[in-house]
Amino acid sequence: MESGPAIFAGMVFGLFGGGLLVWTAARVRHHEPVAQGVSPVASATFATIAAVIALAVGTWCFSRV
Repeated sequence: MESGPAIFAGMVFGLFGGGLLVWTAARVRHHEPVAQGVSPVASATFATIAAVIALAVGTWCFSRV
């Protein structure tokens, strides 16, 4: 019964983290800003860290199934 919410949360975190990581990589590859008005290096670093954390939380959710 409790595996349903864990699967849903894992999918949400996994999709968000993966999408953010792909989007950040595409923006950096095209030399476009990741966030307006912020240092390009700082914004790319912060977005990458957030994506990795989301992927780690998604993996943790799947490990609870």
